[in-house]
Amino acid sequence: MAAQASSIRPLVIIAAFAGSLVVGLVVVLWLLGGLTKVTAPASIGGPFQLTDQNGQVVTEQSLKGKPTLIFFGFTRCPDVCPTALFEITQVLQALGPEADRLNAYFVSVDPERDTPESMKEYLSSFDPHLKGLSGSREATDRIEKGYRVYAKKVPTADGDYTMDHTALIYLMDKDGRFVAPFNIKRKPEEAAADLKRYL
Repeated sequence: MAAQASSIRPLVIIAAFAGSLVVGLVVVLWLLGGLTKVTAPASIGGPFQLTDQNGQVVTEQSLKGKPTLIFFGFTRCPDVCPTALFEITQVLQALGPEADRLNAYFVSVDPERDTPESMKEYLSSFDPHLKGLSGSREATDRIEKGYRVYAKKVPTADGDYTMDHTALIYLMDKDGRFVAPFNIKRKPEEAAADLKRYL
């Protein structure tokens, strides 16, 4: 019996390893947009209350009625944020007049520095459909938690700080439910055509 048990144990280990590889592959493909048929986690999203660059209150109810793109970042971000916002701008321009049927939000993970005024100045370089959302530390923590966003203050050598953060673009449907991470790394026309399916 001992010999039989010892011969079964490696098979169990191999089966468990293979199973974990399959689960890991599914998660990676889903995050990269390779599995469009995989159901997205329903727990992404939820209640929030922030202020846009014009002083208007925006909540989770504001998402309803239009599909929504949401990107988390901060105005002093050196590379990732301006690149993503430029790419979103190109997609919005490729949509033409249909861009009016879409919400696009840039949510600050740096509430200590990103006020509605600074967000307004920063977003003036991008498509006017983009709205910048900011709020208190508590309000920011709440939306970060709801969207499973990682954000961490990282001190710099000059005594200032930068922010490490999740760089996904979230696509929400007309009911404010998470669909999938939106693949922005393609031709604007292709991304716009993809979005039109949700308008």
